[in-house]
Amino acid sequence: MASPKYHVIADDLRRQVVDGTLQPGDRLPTEPQLMETYSVSRNTIRLATGLLINEGLVERVAGRSGGMLVREQLTLTYHASRAEMAPGHWPESDAWFGEVLAQGCQPSQDFSVRIETLPEELAERLGVEADTAAAVRRCIRKVNGAPSSLQDTWYPMDLCEQVPELLSPRDIPQGTTRLLAERGWPQPALEDDLVASMPTPEQVRMLALPPGTPVLQFIRTGFSPTRPVRVSVTVFAGHRNRVMYQLGDPEVINQFREDQ
Repeated sequence: MASPKYHVIADDLRRQVVDGTLQPGDRLPTEPQLMETYSVSRNTIRLATGLLINEGLVERVAGRSGGMLVREQLTLTYHASRAEMAPGHWPESDAWFGEVLAQGCQPSQDFSVRIETLPEELAERLGVEADTAAAVRRCIRKVNGAPSSLQDTWYPMDLCEQVPELLSPRDIPQGTTRLLAERGWPQPALEDDLVASMPTPEQVRMLALPPGTPVLQFIRTGFSPTRPVRVSVTVFAGHRNRVMYQLGDPEVINQFREDQ
C-alpha cells in the first residue's frame, strides 16, 4: 500500500534536512512553492510540514522575515555522575558549565528558591509525611541562550534550618552536595530514576519545546548515612540532551579514552 502523499513529501524534506541540503536557519520554500513542486493541495503541504514540526526539525516563525525554518539540531551530553565525584574531579558548581564549554557551547543558568509542600511521591522518597514543607532550589539551564533543562531540588525544611544557605537564591560556590557534607550530611548513596514522558504545559513554556517533543525526567535521591536529604528532579528537553553515566573508577575509563 502506497504511503499518503504528505508522508512522501515529509520524507523528501526530512532527507534534505538530514543530509545538509537544508541547513539550520534555512527557510523552506513557501507553501505555494511547495504546492507547485509536489503538485498537491495546500492542506497536503500543511500535513507534511506539520510532521516535521512535531519532529522538531523545523519551526514556524511569524512575521515578514519568518516562515518555516530549519531548527538547529544541538544535542548536549550530560555526564550524570561527574557532579557527584569526590573532590579533585569536577566540582559540582562547575561540572555542567565545564561540560557545555567543552562541547563548544555557551552555558548560562538562573537560580531561584521557593517554599512549597512536598508532593506525595517526593515526600515518600525523602521519608517524610506528604504536605511537609520543603525548600525548592530551581535552576534553569540554558545552552547558547536556549533553555536546555529545568532542575528542581527539594530539601526538607528541618534540614534547611540546620543549613540555612540552602535558602539562598544564589548559586552556592562549592555546590549543595559538598556544602551538606561539610555540615555533617554527606551523601554516600544515590538512587536515580530516568523517566521519559510528554511535558506538562509549564515545561513546554519554560523549555520552549516544539509540539510533540518528549522530556526526560532524571530523578536523583541523595542519602546520608541516617536519612534521605534531597531529591533533584531534572527535566531535559528530549531533543537537545542525552544522559551518560560512568560507574566505578573513572580513571580506568579515562585512561582507555586517552589511549584511543
